[in-house]
Amino acid sequence: MATPQTPFEAVLHAARDVTRLDSALDAEMLGAALLGSVYAIAESDRETAVREFVTGFLAATSRRRSAAATTIRAVFAALVPDAEGAGRVRAGAYTPSWAAQLGRVRLTGTWAYGDVYGDQTSYLATFAYDDVEGGPEHALVALVDHNIGITKDVFVGGPAGRIVEQAREICTEDEFTWFRTEDPARMHAEVSRHLAITDQLGELPAQGSLATDRALVGARLAVLPGRPGAADAGEVPPASDEERTRLVRSFLGSPEARRLGLDAVTDAELPSLHFCLGLLLDHAASFPDADPMRWSPTVAELFLLDWVHRRAVLDMDDAAMLPRVLRGWAAYAARRRGLPDAAARRTDEAIGELVPEFARLYSTGERRSPATAAVAQLMADGVDPDDPAALDAWIEANRHRLTDDPA
Repeated sequence: MATPQTPFEAVLHAARDVTRLDSALDAEMLGAALLGSVYAIAESDRETAVREFVTGFLAATSRRRSAAATTIRAVFAALVPDAEGAGRVRAGAYTPSWAAQLGRVRLTGTWAYGDVYGDQTSYLATFAYDDVEGGPEHALVALVDHNIGITKDVFVGGPAGRIVEQAREICTEDEFTWFRTEDPARMHAEVSRHLAITDQLGELPAQGSLATDRALVGARLAVLPGRPGAADAGEVPPASDEERTRLVRSFLGSPEARRLGLDAVTDAELPSLHFCLGLLLDHAASFPDADPMRWSPTVAELFLLDWVHRRAVLDMDDAAMLPRVLRGWAAYAARRRGLPDAAARRTDEAIGELVPEFARLYSTGERRSPATAAVAQLMADGVDPDDPAALDAWIEANRHRLTDDPA
């Protein structure tokens, strides 16, 4: 056979055996895998890239009458029904009988499970075809990572019952996890909202089946009630100034603050205390799933070893105060959220283990952003950032450093 000359010809060649598959599910999984290559190489707006590819494919193959061509056209139309021309696709004379079941599934159950800290939530839904020719009952699993605000991975497969039971058993055996029946509308909104962010990433998370299953996941999510990104999906807006003030006052009056002596710091320590508390709240507000009460070993590591070095300039008093404030706040938040004592202890122990590396990174400044490094140098040079004339003079004198620094 001649070498395919266009991406559309390459797809037709890759789908040449589609009619030999046993079910609509097998065909939809093959179609999603083929579209996964388009999704993976797109630099942004990946969902649009897939839709435009399907639009072009359907137009370019409109005169093809082979069984494989008419079948894969029907598969793509079922997976991406909003592509232009999808509604006009019709089965060919030699299309397998199971093609009538493409996309014709009903929801049979929805669940959610995750860690008690709220770092990640997995959403699980099961689906069955209207007819046995469609294929077996199967499951969709979508992993939402709340620390980076994306749907980190997706998977479609079976057997559905075994996947549900395995998830339930794992969570039953682990005291740091939970499992529950989920509202399908909430699942639709949460997974879609985070998936929309994933679709815009310049680089996809490594491993997993995100690219190969993305198109089929989109088709299955459309079966769920509700609408993508619904306002009641559980998104936590950043705290207002009034809420921040109430949170700080509540914390300083808490037993956790008293235990670490944070309710009675000296006047000299007071600016650092409030600066550090502000950093904790700013950190939460800088992420899509903003929640100043959600702290875990993972969040503490992201904060102490990465975020704070890129976003803030600490003096020695601030650096000495920050781990102490974080320990108190994390314990306070754990109690407010009703986390198990063991989970709170794990976070506290993790913070203690992170302090030496935090101190090293503070001393070296190796993770500072260019902007943060510039502000740190300005302060080291004794320039008052509130003095416009002094600030302008410093910028002019250091212009070469600010523009040439490869960091």
